[in-house]
Amino acid sequence: MEGVLEIIQSEGFGFLRPINYSPSSEDIYISASQIRRFDLRNGDKVSGKVRPPKKNERYYGLLHVEAVNGDDPESAKERVHFPALTPLFPDRQMILETQPNHLSTRIMDMMAPVGFGQRGLIVAPPKAGKTILLKEIANSISENHPEAELIVLLIDERPEEVTDIERSVAGDVVSSTFDEVPENHIKVAELVLERAMRLVEHKKDVIILMDSITRLARAYNLVIPPSGRTLSGGIDPAAFHRPKRFFGAARNIEEGGSLTILATALVDTGSRMDDVIYEEFKGTGNMELHLDRSLAERRIFPAIDIRRSGTRKEELLVPKRAS
Repeated sequence: MEGVLEIIQSEGFGFLRPINYSPSSEDIYISASQIRRFDLRNGDKVSGKVRPPKKNERYYGLLHVEAVNGDDPESAKERVHFPALTPLFPDRQMILETQPNHLSTRIMDMMAPVGFGQRGLIVAPPKAGKTILLKEIANSISENHPEAELIVLLIDERPEEVTDIERSVAGDVVSSTFDEVPENHIKVAELVLERAMRLVEHKKDVIILMDSITRLARAYNLVIPPSGRTLSGGIDPAAFHRPKRFFGAARNIEEGGSLTILATALVDTGSRMDDVIYEEFKGTGNMELHLDRSLAERRIFPAIDIRRSGTRKEELLVPKRAS
């Protein structure tokens, strides 16, 4: 059996989460000695033989580790930690165009190209087609870049939309729906980020499509201890630190591998808090794709605002003959 490792920091032991990166009755206990022996970290996918729970136990127990992230467990000790890797500007374009009638991904390739290691915001008002756009991007990545590891992260979404994306996307879909507590949104998002970091340490190209960074920031605002200061819209400035850590993890790695994060930011929702969250994240990305509500209201899709969309250092991505 296998699962994604979550270490209980105060205790030293951990659990392998086999279902949706979340706690469940199927979790597998892994001892602190096994974690120390193989230098295991949060987000490692660990597989091995398990034993059923004993009379006074609740969970299956891991007898011995057979593989870590698909490799020999002994090699896991030699990994470089993610923060020690050297970040660079994206310099390899991720081609998203697949079919001539899929205009949204073609427009992105021309006007706001995405590279491996991009940190991109998809700025979306309500009913502008962001969910359809995310599905098209996910399917384009699966078709054009099957070697990349794709994770679709849905925070505070409707359950039926989660099912729809699970059925239409080939990658790993991880969700925490709106009926879950904010603590669960945060735990799932942070474990997904740790999982992506572990894959990058193995020199893999990882892509996280996230819907949405706005709802993750809202969840942190509900959970963190109050700092005593409040911004317009009722959000605590301290609530931005951990979502920025999530978004800021996207980078192209000089030693090999990359972490790409494309996250939606909600605007024009009628909530002042959402506008403040977008303003806070606006300067942190190196690519922005704006969806236009006025185009969507006239039933013009894809409703992409070409004038406001773009990529920093796009000359590193687009061939000179095309630029």
